[in-house]
Amino acid sequence: MAGPLAGLTAVEIGDRGEVAGKLLADAGVDVVRIEHPAGARSRHTGPFAADDPDRGASLHFAYLNTNKRSVTLDLALAADAERWRALASARDIVLDSAGPGVLDSVGLGYESFGGGGSPRLIWCAITPFGLTGPRRDWATTDLVSMALGGPPMSTGYDDHDLPPMRPDGEHSLNMAGEYAVAGVLAALLQRTMTGEGQLVDVSIHEAVAGTTEGAFESWEYRGLINQRQTGRHSAPSPTGPSQFQCGDGHYAQILGGGIPRRKEFFPRLLAWMDEHEAAADLHDPIYSRALYDGEGDAVAARAHVVEVIQRFVAMLPMEEVYRRAQSMHLPWGPVRRPEDNLDDPHWADRDFFVEADVPGATTTARYPRAGYRFTASPIEFRHRAPNLGEHNDEIFGDLDS
Repeated sequence: MAGPLAGLTAVEIGDRGEVAGKLLADAGVDVVRIEHPAGARSRHTGPFAADDPDRGASLHFAYLNTNKRSVTLDLALAADAERWRALASARDIVLDSAGPGVLDSVGLGYESFGGGGSPRLIWCAITPFGLTGPRRDWATTDLVSMALGGPPMSTGYDDHDLPPMRPDGEHSLNMAGEYAVAGVLAALLQRTMTGEGQLVDVSIHEAVAGTTEGAFESWEYRGLINQRQTGRHSAPSPTGPSQFQCGDGHYAQILGGGIPRRKEFFPRLLAWMDEHEAAADLHDPIYSRALYDGEGDAVAARAHVVEVIQRFVAMLPMEEVYRRAQSMHLPWGPVRRPEDNLDDPHWADRDFFVEADVPGATTTARYPRAGYRFTASPIEFRHRAPNLGEHNDEIFGDLDS
């Protein structure tokens, strides 16, 4: 089997469901991407191969549409509307992110042909605010979805005169796509028991609002508002820094300021520091008792220990800090540029990247594979993202015959 979901079929329409479609396609689903003859929005979204937008070789599109097939339809045309109706009815899954009521308004949505057109069809609608409610028809962008959903309020710097930050990369669609796949998988499981499909209503706003880590819990259970902090988790009260500069100028992410969470690991850290005569006075039992036994001033002890660890880290190159700490089961890691991962032997050992063509480009690119492995149903990179309408003849030929 080429993936755990091999044998299932899906059709994807709209520009907000590409992540969900990619996750399903990479897991083995035969996903047909419906595009307007002008092409999906993501085909015109950078970055572009060779930094040349005129060639239309979007790396953004190439990544989000691996293992899919592409057909073009203009639903304003009667023949194409019938093709859509036939495609949707024959599939296991419809990923509809065209917008709330958009397909229904032209007689081509879930309700407009018998609740999906097939009793086994799972129709997943991915919309900004869901299919019901007072915000149903509100417009949005990734920036609006992220801001209104809440994550940027926990993302930024210690200096709160600076505004919150929204990570780049349309993360609201990543979140909604993952929630959509979870919903589809649950509906598929239920279908195996009942034989019936259903409508899965995914709200991008609710997906984002449900992905705020501890901010919601802090408010709901403690009445406290998480504060954004530089390079570390937000929290109701300020915590110590966790990104320390190493001796070679690079930075390491030192969880908890370097203080081990378990008492038995503290002597191991001190022994390593002793190799460089950097433990200072930390062998004094008062620090261990304050940090782990609840005796003495834990706040002052923690501040002093973190300061000593920070000085120690500044003596060593980042790679040594990372490797040695990990060998001692300390959760420390390098702060890397994204491109540094391309040469990491861990990724090579896992066969994480695959070299493949980019639609519209004469060069290849390295694609990340799926982030999981199955022994009984191996994940395969079956083919690159499709050219616009590349599979029209193949798919429409079967429908029209």
